[in-house]
Amino acid sequence: MQFPSPLIPGRLIQRYKRFLADVDIDGAVVTVHCPNPGAMLGLKAPGSRVWLSRSPNLKRKLPLTLEIIEADDGLVGINTGLPNRLAEEAIAAGLVPALAGLGTARREVRYAAASRVDLLYEEPGGRPVYVEVKNVHLMREPGLAEFPDCVTTRGARHLDDLAAEVEAGNRAVMLYVIQRTDCDRLAFAADLDPAYAAGFAAARRRGVEACAVRCDISLEGITPVSTLPIVEQP
Repeated sequence: MQFPSPLIPGRLIQRYKRFLADVDIDGAVVTVHCPNPGAMLGLKAPGSRVWLSRSPNLKRKLPLTLEIIEADDGLVGINTGLPNRLAEEAIAAGLVPALAGLGTARREVRYAAASRVDLLYEEPGGRPVYVEVKNVHLMREPGLAEFPDCVTTRGARHLDDLAAEVEAGNRAVMLYVIQRTDCDRLAFAADLDPAYAAGFAAARRRGVEACAVRCDISLEGITPVSTLPIVEQP
């Protein structure tokens, strides 16, 4: 995925109200859209270098969007609106062996009682493959990506919904997209959200598959490059 136009550099002043951030751009304080509902642990230090995209929509109240933050001497993608697209690119490129050979996905398809699956594929024989995508940007221990960075009841519900699809005879896959370059494995932050960690373990026992994809991050674009091992708890 390439950014359609050059990103704009700045310095983070503060991130607040979940979806807002103030950024210093050449001495001017600008309020920008922060497309991330999580806690963004380790990614909110005032003075951090950041890069922003500009929307071509002239009617947008906040034309600038926070895309990348420099942390731990590397670049981190924080836009949670991108992982579905990155997941599709990774699958189409054959980076996810468990999902190789699938065609084009349907997006945001309703299923279960009150959910929408991110990507819905179909095997050659017609069996549906439900793929739920999560963005990962937390790192507290060098090399170890963690999910989630705060409590996510919605994420826990998705795990249960996917497990129900497996029990109905379909396939279901959790795909974690790691938007940072300095991690070599993924684990679950049970101290931050014990219910999600327990839900993941339960979903795996019920047959839900899981994969993690790491991305390269640059100021020109974000590219999925390889799968990473998932450290699963017993």
